[in-house]
Amino acid sequence: MSERFPKHWLAISGALLGAFMAILDIQITNSSLKDIQAALGATLEESSWIATSYLVAEMIAIPLCGFFAAWLSPRRYLLWNGTVFILASLACSFAWNLESMIVFRAVQGFSGGALIPMAFTLIITLLPLDKRPLGMALFGVTATFAPTIGPTLGGWLTEAFSWHYIFYLNVIPGIAVLMLLAAGLDKEEGDPGQLKKIDLFGMLTMALGLGCLEIMLEEGARDDWFDAEYIRWLALVSAMSLFLFVRKQLTTEHPLVDLRLFRSLDFSLACVAYFVLGAGLFGSVYLVPLYLASVHDYTALDIGLVLMWVGFPQLPFFPLIPRLLKFIDAKYLVAFGFFVVGGSMWMNMHMSIDFNGSYLIPALLVRALGQPFIMVPLSIMSAQNLDPKDAPSASTLFNVMRNLGGAVGIALLATLLSERTDYHLAELKQTLVSGSQNVIEYMRLLGGALESGGGSADQSYGVLMKEVTQQAMVMSYNEAFFVLGLALMVAALASLGIRSADKQAAGAEAAMH
Repeated sequence: MSERFPKHWLAISGALLGAFMAILDIQITNSSLKDIQAALGATLEESSWIATSYLVAEMIAIPLCGFFAAWLSPRRYLLWNGTVFILASLACSFAWNLESMIVFRAVQGFSGGALIPMAFTLIITLLPLDKRPLGMALFGVTATFAPTIGPTLGGWLTEAFSWHYIFYLNVIPGIAVLMLLAAGLDKEEGDPGQLKKIDLFGMLTMALGLGCLEIMLEEGARDDWFDAEYIRWLALVSAMSLFLFVRKQLTTEHPLVDLRLFRSLDFSLACVAYFVLGAGLFGSVYLVPLYLASVHDYTALDIGLVLMWVGFPQLPFFPLIPRLLKFIDAKYLVAFGFFVVGGSMWMNMHMSIDFNGSYLIPALLVRALGQPFIMVPLSIMSAQNLDPKDAPSASTLFNVMRNLGGAVGIALLATLLSERTDYHLAELKQTLVSGSQNVIEYMRLLGGALESGGGSADQSYGVLMKEVTQQAMVMSYNEAFFVLGLALMVAALASLGIRSADKQAAGAEAAMH
């Protein structure tokens, strides 16, 4: 086995680099949407589909990985997907309108979606138990570092060069991925017998269910949720499709994804933790840029320079985690990580309108400390007693839960921000009316200041309303950070319920007898 370690590590390095690129591309366009939509002649609202199409395609691709890897062989499947990912990235840079960009991003997301769970699968199947902590530490880097550094990198590339370089970025690392995978994975024949066991009904219902759910979550907050007819239809199709998918997977002999894994309480709690981790990771990367852009008019590059404080500082902690795992049970490290990240959200609960990016940096540094303590031990804990044959299904479910958590988290946060901003704005306006004498005096002073600066006193009402709106927005962001922190604290408690490896093994042995 030891003779094969260097070769196995080549394959795992290639898969991890591919997963890093795929996760990076989820967020990398967010800082540059204004530039892209302007170049493609689309509205800012329409340009949201550039990210949505990628996420929908990725979500559909993840559950299909087990089948395609078994049918084609892991090596062939990964090489094909890596090649398509590079070509789709180049095609995105040459997109001539919004429709072509959406199609190319969907192809990019579908091929990239395969790279993420396959990295997890290769770590479980190629590495012995004592080497998995190191493999999972590296996987943790891809899963937590990529989303936080994405907006920073995208903003810098757009400001320094152009938005096209966001997609050119994938070419050279993509070629390195193909070379590492080709050198590290053995040539194997696929299993044509998989075609006889193909679950077309499961594939169709899964794609419809997850695709409609993802679109509903991405677009619902913009269109007042169920007030929009198409959102109601998406919800109905999603619910029916997922119900049929789950029923088929639990009754068929050869399921596309083995949902019977949820019979294990430990596995189910790990999925809950992954779900909340997704909400925390993607939710915080959603809130901070939106706050800085909407309240303080930060540019893409300015936002990136703030977010880098949660990206780079977490890197030194990843090598530390496998060593700590030798002395501390993984679940305690996961709980600690959730508590720390949750606490960092609560550090942003008392912001005022004066809180710009520099005031957010301490909370981002605390977040950078906590995130490695979640991802690495959670990956190890969730895979500690996993049978290699269950690895594809487990990897699929963990990654789907993390992505779904991110989608649900962002959708709920967007709705919360919208509704609470309207609520606080109405309350503040009522306060202005009740204190009308003070407001009149403030307007008089403001008008004088505007006139002395070369403006007009008539602008004072507009300036006042802008200040009131900003204040209402800040109050809603405070509440959003509180809710996100609360969810992370609940996940910390849930992770404490996961049994250690030896207790899980003892329980499984007792069940067999």
